[in-house]
Formats: sequence, C-alpha cells, structure tokens
Amino acid sequence: MTGPVPELDARASACAGRIAAAEEVLLASHIDADGLTSAGIAASALERAGIDFEATFAKQLDADELERIAERDFETVLFTDFGSGQLDLIADHEAADDFTPVICDHHQPADAGTEFHCNPLLEGLNGATELSGAGTTYLLARALGSGDNRDLAALAVVGAVGDMQASTGELVGANEAIVREGVEAGVLEAGTDLAIYGTQTRPLPKLLEYTSDVGIPGISGDANGTLRFLDGLDLDLREDGEWRCWADLADDEKRTVASALVRRAVASGVSSEKIDGLIGTTYILTREKPGTELRNASEFSTLLNATARYERADVGLAVCLGDREGALEEARTLLRNHRRNLSEGLGWVKETGIVGEDHLQWFDAGDRIPETIVGIVAGMALGSDGISPEKPIVAFAEKDEENAKVSARGTHVLVRRGLDLSTVIGTAASAVGGDGGGHDVAAGATVPKREREAFIAHADRLVGDQLA
Repeated sequence: MTGPVPELDARASACAGRIAAAEEVLLASHIDADGLTSAGIAASALERAGIDFEATFAKQLDADELERIAERDFETVLFTDFGSGQLDLIADHEAADDFTPVICDHHQPADAGTEFHCNPLLEGLNGATELSGAGTTYLLARALGSGDNRDLAALAVVGAVGDMQASTGELVGANEAIVREGVEAGVLEAGTDLAIYGTQTRPLPKLLEYTSDVGIPGISGDANGTLRFLDGLDLDLREDGEWRCWADLADDEKRTVASALVRRAVASGVSSEKIDGLIGTTYILTREKPGTELRNASEFSTLLNATARYERADVGLAVCLGDREGALEEARTLLRNHRRNLSEGLGWVKETGIVGEDHLQWFDAGDRIPETIVGIVAGMALGSDGISPEKPIVAFAEKDEENAKVSARGTHVLVRRGLDLSTVIGTAASAVGGDGGGHDVAAGATVPKREREAFIAHADRLVGDQLA
C-alpha cells in the first residue's frame, strides 16, 4: 500500500495486518477531540472491515487503566491517541500475554518497544505539528480499508485542528497530505478565510465580540462597540431583522468586513502578528450541513471536546459516526455548558491572578476549575491581560484527595526558541513521584499535591535551561 504519508506506510500496514487477523478488537482511546476522532476513524474502519469491536475511553492511560483493559480479556487492543508514552507499562501486559497491543499515536514514546506501533516521531516527523493521533489512525484505516476509507480524512483533519496543529494558520507536513486526500474524496474544502471561531454558527456581532485571541479595542469584548462597527459598514448584514452569520456572507461582503477589521486593528495598535492571525486556512466538511458546528473543522472539534470533558465520550463518538439527531443535540447541550464553564474558569483566573517564576507562570485552581478543562482555560489565559505570552503557563486542578492534575501550555514562538513542555513536564513529574508527558507546546501530568512547589521549582529550572 502507498498511503498519504510514505514514511509510515510500513508501520501502518503492519498494524493493519494485525488488526485484520483479529476476531475482535478492544478500541481504547483518549477523550479529547483528537482521541474521539481517532476512535471514530478506527470504529468506521473496523466496521467496514467486518471486525467486531468494543470501544472504551480514558482521560489518562495509567497502570490502573491498563489493568482494567487487561481484565476485558481481548486478544487485541487498539490504542489510539495514547499508548506510546505508556509503552513500558503496556509491554508488561504484552509479556504476560494479556493482549497484543496495536498503537496509533503521536506522543513521545517511552523507552520500550512493541511490534505494532505507528507514530510519526518514530520516523522523524513532528507529532505536535505534522500529524495528530487522528491522522495516524487514518493511516491505519487507509491500510486496512478495502473500500479506500479516504472519506475519513475529514475526521482526521478535525482531530488535527482540535489538537492545535493548525495554530500557526494552517495544517502542515503530513497533515497536508491528508487534507489533499480529503479534497480529492470530496469531503473537504480548504481555503483562506476569517480565522475566528464561530464563522458557521455565531451571528456577526457575537462572532466579532468574541475575537479574544486578536483583541481589537472597541470590538473584542465590547458588544456595543461591535454593533457600532458593523452598523458603520455600507452593508446590509441582517436578514428578516436577524444578524447573518459570516458563512452567509457573499465573498465581496466578507472582503469588506475583513478589510475594515484589519484597518481598525492597525489603527488601534494591534501587533502585526495578531493581525496576521485574523486570516488563515479554514477546513470545511462539505458533506455537513452549512451553518452547523459540524461544517467547520474548528467548531466540530470544540463540540467534541465538550462531550468528552464531561464524561460523555459516547456522545462524541456517536456524532463522529454520523448521528445527526439525538447525539448531536446532546452534544450541543454539553457545548453550551462547556462554554459557560470555560468563561467562568477564565474569569476566575483573571480575578485571582497567577504566580510568576523566573521562567514560567502558574496558578492552582483547586476544585474551582474541573481537571478536564483546566488545560483549555490555561491556554485561553496565556497572553491575556496581565498574563505574559513570553513564559509558558502551568495550571493545577484537583484530581483526587492525594493528587493534582497538571496542564501546561506554551506558544509556538516559545517552541521555536527551544521550549519542549513534554520534556519539562515529564521530567519534573518523575522527579516528584508523578507521571506526565505530551507535546512541545502542550503537556500534562499527575503529581502528588504535597509536591506542588518542588514540581514548579524543577519545571522552572528546566524551562530556563531550554530557553537560555
């Protein structure tokens, strides 16, 4: 098979061969948008191949979770969007003949080996920017699929966007090859457009009011200012008395609004880097209904995040598999709750403030912000008023009586300067009796609460060394 990413052809084919030989498979996946789309891709491919399977999801693949997986008594376990970082623990179960692991992941592998392992990092590709868990699972689906499975490229792109791999403006590397296959299959369109969340679903005033990433004075966070801005344009932006959405506008109307936005940003002293972020590559799922969250890859990924973060990964998987009725409505309800919690969490951080160290900054939310969303809140806070974009941010939230969840976020600018949060968080967690890992720009861990200060001190030194 020649797939979209030739460097991983042999690994994808080996994994597909082991899956094809199985009578039944336990599909185990992570619970974020990348994990849910990975599971959706894998489930579709398994179903099409006529292979029986069951699905299970986990926030973290640790020793206890692996023990539960082993107790399920499946001969073959397919791990998607996690597993590489837990290879040492998985290898113990493989040696005990508990199950044969097949791993499709993009996180930093642990120092252990297994026969069926597809990961871009093993072939010199960047797992943080070039290929996500969903993308790696897509390669398995392509190798497994007698029916081609190129239509699943749409979910792979949703996973990559949800994993922040398009945060520099567009998908790059191996992701680009998957985008091309999706376009060829007629399930994707990629084009330059306004790169603000909500272009499909938010009325124009709300779309612009919530442009917090760019921060345009008199528009961002200013409802009345946004209305004055829109009313000042020589355009009819209402229909039957209701504000239209960005997706409803004609191309010339979009150009007029975008040009006015840029002029306002320049006149207000917004940095050129942030202004450039107003426009980017957007990914449209052509088979989804226009004006819905599923039409735009960014909005689709946010919807999925809202299901898994609140223990309803089953709902997210059902949406990935095509349920456009009950599951989609339930996901929308969860999304409204998710947005409210994020807003309240960000407000709490701004009100409470953060602690600045020499090379990083941090806050401890305790039980004020759920551990499942504290990383998202940290990422939203980074670079906002009073929180420097020049230092990575580390957030703590209560996991249980003894342990804290750690989430760390950086920027691609810091990564280009040498930041690798996967190494920082993983090393610092191990030093205090915890466990962690992730990507260069985002990572997480679980550490004992009593070791918080020691963890921060260790992480601060490591960041300093990397950025020196």
